[in-house]
Amino acid sequence: MKKTAITICMYSLFVFLFFCVITNNVFSEDFKSIPVKGMVTMLDLGAKQCLPCKMMVPILEKMEKNYKGKAAIIFIDVWKNRDQAGKFGIRAIPTQIFFNKEGKEVYRHVGFMGETAIIKQLKKMGVPKERGRINFPK
Repeated sequence: MKKTAITICMYSLFVFLFFCVITNNVFSEDFKSIPVKGMVTMLDLGAKQCLPCKMMVPILEKMEKNYKGKAAIIFIDVWKNRDQAGKFGIRAIPTQIFFNKEGKEVYRHVGFMGETAIIKQLKKMGVPKERGRINFPK
């Protein structure tokens, strides 16, 4: 009975590890590519349970869609990835960090950051205006 239980546990562990390797999802996400080299990067560090962070979700989703290929818009949940808070020197959430194309930090904001402020900062950094906006004459 003991040998059977141990065999089942070992087999389950093997299947789990194999699945993780196949899907490239081994225990923690790959944050080594942040900031994205050769592209302006906006990094939002927060938590899915934080109220101001929740308020930013639709804004970040819109920015990610509208700036695809022009700027990298990335969210990291620091409650799930605590090491990233230390890596980026986070003292409060949400915190947004903007990196230039060379990967150098050029701007940092702590707290909720609205869509207009994000667009303004990206524009300052030379990112072309977001796509999808058409202004019709009145």
